[in-house]
Amino acid sequence: MADGIDHLIINSAYEEPKYHWLHDDNGQTFHKEPGRRQAGYFIMGQGSNQYNDVGQFVPLPLVNRIRPRVKAWRELGFPGVTGVTRDLLMHWENQEMRRYPFFFCQLDAIETLIWLTEAPASDRVGCDVPGDGGDFRRLCTKLCTGGGKTAVMAMLIAWQVCNKAVYPQDKRFTKNVLIVAPGLTVKSRLQVLALGEGNYYDVFAVVPDGLKDKLYQGHVKIVNWQSMAWETDEQLAKKKSVDKRGAKSDEAYTREVLGEMANARNLLVINDEAHHAWRKNPENKGKTDLKGQEKKDFKESEDEATVWVSGLDRIHKTRNILCCYDFSATPFAPSGKKNGEEALFEWIVSDFGLNDGVEAGLVKTPRIVVRDDAKVDAKTMKSKLYHIYAQEEVKADINQAVGPEIPLPSLLNQAYLLLGRDWQKTYKSWQEQQFNVPPVMITVANRTETAARIKYAFDHDDIDVPELCEEEYTVQIDSKVLKAEGKAGDELREMVDTVGKIGKPGEKIRNVISVGMLSEGWDANTVTHIMGLRAFSSQLLCEQVIGRGLRRRSYDVDEETGLFTPEYVNIFGIPFTFLPAEDGTGADKPTKPKTMIYAMPERNEYSIEWPNILRFDREYKPMLSLNPADVPVLTLDASDTRFSAEMSPVLDGYADLQQVTDIDLEKIDQEARLQTIIFKAAGKVYDMMKAGWKDENTKLAMLGQIIKLVEGFLKSDRIWIEPSLFYTDDLRRRVIYKLNMTNIVQHLWQYISIEQTDRIVPVYASKRIRSTSDMPNWYTGKPTWPTKKSQISHVVLDSGWENTSSYVLEHNDHVCAYAKNDHLGFNIIYTHEGVVRQYVPDFLIKLDNGKTLVLEIKGQDSAQNRAKRLALANWCKAVNDLGEYGEWYSDVAFDTAEIEGILRKYI
Repeated sequence: MADGIDHLIINSAYEEPKYHWLHDDNGQTFHKEPGRRQAGYFIMGQGSNQYNDVGQFVPLPLVNRIRPRVKAWRELGFPGVTGVTRDLLMHWENQEMRRYPFFFCQLDAIETLIWLTEAPASDRVGCDVPGDGGDFRRLCTKLCTGGGKTAVMAMLIAWQVCNKAVYPQDKRFTKNVLIVAPGLTVKSRLQVLALGEGNYYDVFAVVPDGLKDKLYQGHVKIVNWQSMAWETDEQLAKKKSVDKRGAKSDEAYTREVLGEMANARNLLVINDEAHHAWRKNPENKGKTDLKGQEKKDFKESEDEATVWVSGLDRIHKTRNILCCYDFSATPFAPSGKKNGEEALFEWIVSDFGLNDGVEAGLVKTPRIVVRDDAKVDAKTMKSKLYHIYAQEEVKADINQAVGPEIPLPSLLNQAYLLLGRDWQKTYKSWQEQQFNVPPVMITVANRTETAARIKYAFDHDDIDVPELCEEEYTVQIDSKVLKAEGKAGDELREMVDTVGKIGKPGEKIRNVISVGMLSEGWDANTVTHIMGLRAFSSQLLCEQVIGRGLRRRSYDVDEETGLFTPEYVNIFGIPFTFLPAEDGTGADKPTKPKTMIYAMPERNEYSIEWPNILRFDREYKPMLSLNPADVPVLTLDASDTRFSAEMSPVLDGYADLQQVTDIDLEKIDQEARLQTIIFKAAGKVYDMMKAGWKDENTKLAMLGQIIKLVEGFLKSDRIWIEPSLFYTDDLRRRVIYKLNMTNIVQHLWQYISIEQTDRIVPVYASKRIRSTSDMPNWYTGKPTWPTKKSQISHVVLDSGWENTSSYVLEHNDHVCAYAKNDHLGFNIIYTHEGVVRQYVPDFLIKLDNGKTLVLEIKGQDSAQNRAKRLALANWCKAVNDLGEYGEWYSDVAFDTAEIEGILRKYI
C-alpha cells in the first residue's frame, strides 16, 4: 500500500497536469511522478492477491502522438486557424472574462478537435485516425465523468457554426448539428445545447459578443436513439395491418428523424455517451461465454448500437455527415473475445481519464474496502466486501429469479449494515451542519429480482439503519419504466433526475436501488456511498458504475494549495484499483459537507430583476466636437519603442558578426509627415466608430470631422513622450507616434465614443430579463450566513466585510431586498489598458422607493477599479435612458462603515 498519501489531488483543474501517481513494479507502493500521465487504460489483473494490482496498462499510441503536437501548436499561437477560430481560442483562454473558467481538460479536448481540422497538414503527418468501418469520419473524445463534456460540445458547435457563418464557402464547417443521446434523460439534459433560453453558450460565455449573431445562425436538433428506429420489411410483414406499404426509404427516414432540419446537409453529428454507438462485430455472434442476464443485457446493447449507427449510415447517404464526434468517459465496445473483455474505440484522439480527474480533483475520490476483520476471499486473499458479487455464497443466490420476500444472503446483509452505518454517520453530520439535502446511497444490482429483494429488505427494516429504511425516501429504478414515454416514465425520471435538488420531487431521496448502471446523464452530486452487486470484468466497467457517484458538490479552491478540496465516495463491491489508497490523515476536513447556495422560490417577494444586456451599440451625433483639454494625458514610453535593429547572416547555425547590417527607422522615416500619421490614426478611429452611423453620407462627413479631432489631439499638450528629448525632437516624435498608433487610437476612441454618443441601443441575450430566481444551485465550503431579506439562501463570507455588509442591509428599513452578486450572472464588460475584461459588482440592492443600487465595496482604489466604476455608471445611465427597467444607480464604499451613508443618498 502507499505510505503517507493524505490526498490524491495533486494538480490544478485549470492547468496541464504537473504530476501523476505512478505505482512501482511491485504494485504495492506509489510515488508522485513529474509530468502528465501517459494516455491509456487498464485491463484488470486476474487472480492476483495484491490490492494494488492495477492489471495490465494498455497505452493509446494515437493519443500519445497527438498530445505533444497539440501542445506545441498551442504554444506557437495556433498557426493555420481561421480568424474566427483564433478569436474563439483566445476568448476561451481568457479566464478573467468568465464566471466559470474552463478546465484544462475541456480546453485540451476542443483544441485537439480543432487541430485535427485546421492545423497545417504537415503538423498532422503520422496522426491518421482509424475509422469504425463505416463511410463517415468519427473522432472520439474520452473525458472522465465530471470533466464537463457538455460544455465542450457547446464549444465544438460554436466553432463549427461561427466559422460557417463567416466563411460560407469553407467546406470544413457547417451550421447544421444533430445530437444523438442514449435516452430521454440525457436528451433532456442536452437541451442546454439548443439555441434557446438557458443555453450553455450564454451560461459559460462560449462565444464573444461579436460572434453571438453568427452562432444563432446555427440549427441544432437533439434526438434520442430510440427515435431513430425503423421497421424493416420483415417486421412489417409480420404485422396484421391493412397498410401494406413497405419500409421507409432512406430519404423518408432522414426527413422523419431530422424534422424541421430535414433539408439540412453536411451535418455535424455529436454522439453523447457514445459507448452505446458501435458497429456489430461478427466475432461477437452468440457471445457463447455469456449466460442469463448478462446475455440478455448484451443483446439489448447490440440492438441499441445497431439502430444508432445504422441510422446514422442512412442519414449519411442522404445528407452527408461531415464528421461524427463521439463523447464518452468509457468509449468501448465488445471485443469479440470470449472472456468478456471490451476494446476501446480506435478513433479516440484525446484522453482525460478517471485517474486524471481524481488527481485534478474534478471528481470525488473513490474509496474501496481494503480489509475487514472476517475471513478473506480464499482465492484472492482480499476482503469479501471488495467484490461481493464474486463470492460463492452471494453470486448463486442473487442470480435466482425469486420473489422480493426471499432474504438476502448473510454476507450481503453484513455489507449493507457496515456501509449503511457509515452512511448514517455522514447523514447525522450533514444534519448537524444544517445541510439542506441528505447524502445518498446507491446500489447497482445484477437483475430486477435482486433490486426488488434489496428494496424489500430495507422497507421491512431487515437492515438496521432506520434512516435508510423509510420507504418514502427510497426509490427503485425500473429501467423499462425509466425509458418509457408517458406519465409513469415521466414521473420516475423526474424523481431520479432531481435527487438532491431543493424543491424538486427527488429532494429527500436517500436510497436509490437500480439494475445496471443507472441512467447516463444522472448528475446527482450528493452520492456518498455505492454498493456494487454485479459482475465486473474490466476496470472500465468499474469506472462506468462508480461514475454515477463521482460528481462533486463544490468547486471551491483551497487558498493554501490552489487545488480543489477533496470530496469522497465510499464503495463496497466494486473492484476498482487504479490509484493508491489515501492514508486517512486528510479525511476529516474534506468529508465536511458543503453549504448549498440556492434561490428560494418561497421568497419571490425578494426577487431582483435586471435586463440581460450583452452590450450597447452606440449611434453617434452627426456633429462631433472634442476639447483636447478634456482628454486625459497619454504618456508614451520611448524606452519601449524600437528604432533600429542589427541583422547578420547565419552560417552553419552561427551568426556572422562581421557582416552586420542595420535597420534604422529614423533614417527610413525622415520624410514621414505628421499629416500622414494623422490620416492613418483618424482612419482607424473611423473604422472603430463607423458601425454607429446608419446613413452612408453621414459616415463620409464623419471621417472629415475625425481627422480634425485627431489632428487637434496630436498637436495638443495631451500627449507626452518620456524622456522629453523624444518629444522635443520633431522627427523622433513623429516616429514614436507612428510606432504607437494603437495606443493613441484606443485612448482617443474610448473618449470620443463616450462623449459623442447620441443614442445607445441595447443588444440583449436570448433571455431578455434575468433575476435572482434564475441562479442555479451551487455549493461552497466557505463560511456562510443565512439571509432574511434576500431570495438567495446564504451570503458567502469570502472575507470579513460580507458579514458586516449583509448585517447592515438586513437591518436597514429602506432596503426591500438585496443579493450578493455571486453566481447570479450580473456582469459588466469594461476596457482597461486596451484589454476587454469582465466586472462582477458586489451587491444588488432594491430600495423601498423603487430604485435599484449596485454597490461595490473596495478596500483601496486603483485605475482599474475606476475603469470598472465608469463602465458600471455608463451601464446604469444607459438602462435608465431606456425607461423600461426602473431607476438604477451605482456607488462604491471604501469601508463598510460608509454603507449606511450611501444608502441615505438614494433614499
